[in-house]
Amino acid sequence: MKLGTFSRAALALAGTLATAAALAQAQGGESSTQGLSIPSDVQFLTPDNPAIRKATAIVNGTVITGTDVDQRMALILLANNGQIPAEEMQRLREQVLRNIVDETLQIQAAEQQELKVEPREVDAYYERYAKSFNRTPAELSAYLRTVGSSERSVKRQILGEMSWTRLQRRQIEPFVNVSEEEVNSFIERLNASKGTQEFRIGEIFISATPETAAEARANADRIVQQIRGGASFVAYARQFSEASTAAVGGDLGWVRAEQLPEQLGAAARAMPVGNISDPIAIPGGYSIIAVQDKRQILTADPRDAVLSLKQISIPIAANTPRPQVEAKIQQLNLAGQSMGGCGGADAAAAQLGGEVVGNDQVKVRELPMPLQDMLLKLNVGQATTPFGTVTEGVRILVLCGRDDPSPEQNVSFEQVYNQLSEQRVNLRARRYLRDLRRDAVIDYR
Repeated sequence: MKLGTFSRAALALAGTLATAAALAQAQGGESSTQGLSIPSDVQFLTPDNPAIRKATAIVNGTVITGTDVDQRMALILLANNGQIPAEEMQRLREQVLRNIVDETLQIQAAEQQELKVEPREVDAYYERYAKSFNRTPAELSAYLRTVGSSERSVKRQILGEMSWTRLQRRQIEPFVNVSEEEVNSFIERLNASKGTQEFRIGEIFISATPETAAEARANADRIVQQIRGGASFVAYARQFSEASTAAVGGDLGWVRAEQLPEQLGAAARAMPVGNISDPIAIPGGYSIIAVQDKRQILTADPRDAVLSLKQISIPIAANTPRPQVEAKIQQLNLAGQSMGGCGGADAAAAQLGGEVVGNDQVKVRELPMPLQDMLLKLNVGQATTPFGTVTEGVRILVLCGRDDPSPEQNVSFEQVYNQLSEQRVNLRARRYLRDLRRDAVIDYR
């Protein structure tokens, strides 16, 4: 509350209380600080007052406070289970501040184009966001407070993403042209390259100029280190990537190596599925890519099969002796081999004190790689070996059916058109944000 909003009576009362306290101390009355070593002439040794939240930056008149940065940092800590070294915290804060500055510029630019996002739209998005965590908005807000963040911080990020999306639709997408000839030519090249590899790529792009290249590279190195240490690639892409794919966790979709910048294409070819690259210098900055999947162009891939599965899981109580755990695992393994397929799953589970759940639409490609490899080798009616943990329970999967993909795979005109358009929008969006930064008045405090 500003000082000017206090009433004169309130100010008078505050002065009276302060005078009374001073008199009591002078008269030898018992002080509430008894036992503490507090001098009468307190002199602070640093200029910082933790009770005052000073502005961290002012972007075209919009204030970004330390609280804003703290609450966004809390989201990153949450995504990393708090596993961020203390020496990295300040560097992450600086990166988060830059991200919030960009976010502020995007919101301001959208409002200048009369593309204001209404609060009710943000609220609706937040409600959907909460549902993705199986929580109500109120439950999610309460949870965010417990981890040091807030509903306001998440909604601010949602506002930034929605504003930027609308701004791209107004200021960028109408000026991106992909001709019919280009699409048809691309499809011809795809048909000519049938059987060659394509990749599902995730990207994080950090922009850099010659003057900021060293700092950008250092930031990119730290991001790679954190992700390789177990942090979420998607979470880091959303927070740090300056590409337009940041809003979807850095997902570039399926691309051929030839569609990527030469440096990225070479890296994708050399990387196994599930790996993340070192920072790669490209025009305009550094890219970090994750190879999430591979397949052959226009060729049926066994991993595109859809499976019907039953899962049998048995609980294991905490502190169960290791021999008993191993005995239960062996019982489950024998049951999987002898139950006679999915028809005997319910009876086998009942005998073991377990439970059965089924799913008829499991895509092989979406399963963890070790399960993909095992399930593709099974015949209908066979079961995997037991997997899981003692705390989460031990389980097996029984293969009840399998729908293999069609041997002929075709790409549509619309798919190619959308992919080429997205690439060009992404490039223009980077340039547009660069121009917003260049023209902004930013006062760092």
